[in-house]
Amino acid sequence: MTLHTEIANKIIDHYGERLIDSPKQNHDALTISLANDVTLEIRMASADEYSFQWKLGEEEFRIDTAPLHPDLSTFPNHLHHSNGQLRPDPLTTPGDPPWQNVERVLESILENPSLA
Repeated sequence: MTLHTEIANKIIDHYGERLIDSPKQNHDALTISLANDVTLEIRMASADEYSFQWKLGEEEFRIDTAPLHPDLSTFPNHLHHSNGQLRPDPLTTPGDPPWQNVERVLESILENPSLA
């Protein structure tokens, strides 16, 4: 079973009533449509390499671990905010079990997709 399959199964088990439909597995991503009109795309290569990208209307956000912004306190992980700002990542921690990071992101964007 792949990591994305494991994550998809846990999402269904824990958040099934808050999904529009079942998670969709693509080549290297998992796409989740949430009942609050957010679409979340998860790319999880490992506990240290991942990307969470979500969209609500015209707003788009992304958390990833590309080691490109050493000036941020959460380097290598960081948040690309819809307003164009680059910020420290308030949700995930590289090295944590993948499901913990997925759960933190889902809980947060179900409550407040713009992380305001």
